[in-house]
Amino acid sequence: MQAELVIYPQWILPVDRDNRQLTNHALAIADGRIVAIVPAAEARQSIHAQQVLELPEHVLIPGLVNAHTHAAMTLLRGLADDLPLMTWLHDYIWPTEQRWVDAEFVRDGTRLAVLEMLCGGVTCYHDMYFHPEVTAQVTADAGMRAVIGMIVVDFPTGYAANADEYLSKGLALHAAYRDHPLIRVAFAPHSPYAVSDAPLQRINALAAQLDVPIHLHLHETHDEIVQSERDHGQRPFQRLDQLGLINSRLLAIHMTQLNDAEIARLAETGAHVVHCPESNLKLASGFCPVEKLLAAGVNVALGTDGAASNNDLNILGEMRTAALLGKGVAGSATAVSATAALRMATINGALALGLADEIGSLEVGKSADIVALDFNDLHTQPVYHPGSQLVYAASRQQVRQVWIRGHQVVRDGVPTSLDSAEVIAAARAWGKRIIDSAV
Repeated sequence: MQAELVIYPQWILPVDRDNRQLTNHALAIADGRIVAIVPAAEARQSIHAQQVLELPEHVLIPGLVNAHTHAAMTLLRGLADDLPLMTWLHDYIWPTEQRWVDAEFVRDGTRLAVLEMLCGGVTCYHDMYFHPEVTAQVTADAGMRAVIGMIVVDFPTGYAANADEYLSKGLALHAAYRDHPLIRVAFAPHSPYAVSDAPLQRINALAAQLDVPIHLHLHETHDEIVQSERDHGQRPFQRLDQLGLINSRLLAIHMTQLNDAEIARLAETGAHVVHCPESNLKLASGFCPVEKLLAAGVNVALGTDGAASNNDLNILGEMRTAALLGKGVAGSATAVSATAALRMATINGALALGLADEIGSLEVGKSADIVALDFNDLHTQPVYHPGSQLVYAASRQQVRQVWIRGHQVVRDGVPTSLDSAEVIAAARAWGKRIIDSAV
């Protein structure tokens, strides 16, 4: 067999159906795809490669999927910490965005986010923010994979005046990236409290027509439930269900306020949940019942939320938090295992985004979106179980190599498609402008 690259790690966690752990195997890549995963001794005899990479004490995993973030909000990291969600949003974040967010802000913030995510092993993310056409371009230029949300809110911003204009710009984005190898789009109505019934119904119809996901915040806080019952006479979930949005295209973000009937309805319809444990903890929003959702058969993915409410884009960290928090909420040490957390950060995210045939696991025929972590580190020694060590002990600083579609975007811990110094300088300049204006 001919290959462009053969990688020889100590371990491979393919995140396949059987959750195998492979030791002393090799992975071969050709034309951007995985063409073989075989024992190392067999690979050395049968695979002829242009390049061979020996990675002793390394583990290969699928590229991580950040299923919910607001990439450009890296420029607001740490601006308004230790506040409840609605105070944080209404008194600080939305006014700051109204003043500062333009195409240049989104470009520089997204470059910072993409740099951070690539260096942390994230190869695909799902975004919701203004100027999504800028986010898409920056991401594509960096060689990263993303599903870009077509943002919709009822109120005017610097990006659009009303729901019709948001949708018009979103549809233009969809047309521009219809056949792009790295970029796909989704509808991204912000939340039931920020989008009224008529735009939501139109979004649902368009999503079915275009066969794209719908990505929105839902049941994030108790106050959201109280407000909906006051204004609409029902919980937000029930309102969306009556509008037809609880379906297999929905990615419901946060979901900290769920009852058993809603969990059953999610399972029945095939809707997806994106769990953002660290953002929910920081904003004291509540606890997503992950064990109950998984037991019911609901697909649960992981997201970081934006860096303004997390304050990082570290999916490796979210895996650990999700596993630990899931055990605490369930009152069971067996709830949300390391294996379950890894699946949430990889194949479950790919499934939610409609990309499971392409990414999310290391299997022959799939895209070569791959991450190598160096376990020859004091924090991950000794290694009894690589999967557990990955979730409970490893850090993103141990990410050494990252490939997307077979192209190396991080080599020996250094990004290859972005200039770190330039990206950081731009972010620092934005921070100075924003803080100086507040003095």
